[in-house]
Amino acid sequence: MPDDVTARRRAGAGLGLVLALVCTAVLLRVLPPQEREDPGGCGPLTTRSWTADSALDAEFTRYGDDDTRADDWTGGDGTHSVRLPDGRVLWLFSDTYLGRVYGPPNLYGEPHAWRDTSAPLVRNSAVVMSPAGRLESTLPTPLFPDPAPGRWRWPVAARVEPRSPGSSEQVVRVLLWTRAAGAYPWIYGVPVATEVATLSLPDLRVEGVVRILDQEQVADPSRRVLFGTTTAADGRWTYVFGGDDARAVARPASQAFVARVERGRLAEASAWQYWDGSAWTSRPRPGAVLGDGRATGVGSAFTVVRDRGTYVLLTMAAGSRGLTTVTSYWACAPTGPWHGPGPGLRAPLPAGEVAAYNPQAHPELGGDGGLVLSYDVNWLDATGLAAQANLSRDVSLYRPRFLVLRLSRG
Repeated sequence: MPDDVTARRRAGAGLGLVLALVCTAVLLRVLPPQEREDPGGCGPLTTRSWTADSALDAEFTRYGDDDTRADDWTGGDGTHSVRLPDGRVLWLFSDTYLGRVYGPPNLYGEPHAWRDTSAPLVRNSAVVMSPAGRLESTLPTPLFPDPAPGRWRWPVAARVEPRSPGSSEQVVRVLLWTRAAGAYPWIYGVPVATEVATLSLPDLRVEGVVRILDQEQVADPSRRVLFGTTTAADGRWTYVFGGDDARAVARPASQAFVARVERGRLAEASAWQYWDGSAWTSRPRPGAVLGDGRATGVGSAFTVVRDRGTYVLLTMAAGSRGLTTVTSYWACAPTGPWHGPGPGLRAPLPAGEVAAYNPQAHPELGGDGGLVLSYDVNWLDATGLAAQANLSRDVSLYRPRFLVLRLSRG
């Protein structure tokens, strides 16, 4: 998935840089302590502390730097994950580099592993991690084929659910964003549609892809809504969040939207219900749940987690802080009202003209009360002419980094 395209460009399209570019830091919002927890268990969550997840960072470095194969993952963005019933974790990526990795040192004598600038770039990939936390294999790429020439699919959130309501058989449903090649400012693609792919278990074979919400009839591409940047479950419902592409045309912030689907029916377009601002409806005319286009709003890449009765949304900031800050909001229901935003804390970045973007939570990886959060890292370049060369010169730049957050109430 991909914001603020007028502020930077990158050779080799990527979900993240079109969605939520963050120049020098990732900042996680500290929620207002003055808010009070209500009797239903909902209240603000604060970030008490955080640490870098050096084990996950090192595992992606190990796997990405392995030069024994030329058809596996060496870097990518749009990082999402889902825990499978057998304990494995399926990692999903948007634009992905394959090929071999060499060094270090690189050709310039720098202490970086590197790849040749002719390395293959595919639109999506999936990497399988063992229950013990070791990355083992890359599924055949691209996992989700292009729907037509000049169009491609970026995977976003995924969930394991019954094949149908009440079924004992489980499958993986993967939300997909379909985009099409376009002229400036749509240099990272024009939003086209939301789709859902079904993967069989345990072999992770793509059984099919269905279109859920077509947006081609919306004349203004910046008003088109793509769903699936994140999901949250509550009882019988899966809540699916989405956003528009307002930042692609330099509006200060995008808006957030939400739909809901009964568990087991994510791949049925007729089962989707959209929040229209006052009620759930089957008509695909969603109303925004967050964002005034100025002081509040989201990037197209944001993440939502549920802790007891509280929903927390992590996203890039609106307005002038949009290139430097990731904020968060909280609510007692997916439809809001959402409270926030506010200040936060910094996360580490490598040296150089690099950017962090696309914060994504991975609650299935957390242990001992911690919440794992990833953020993608890329080269920041105003013209885009040297971006691909810099990504190949230091392969660590186009890979996710991980933090463990400790949240507390009050």
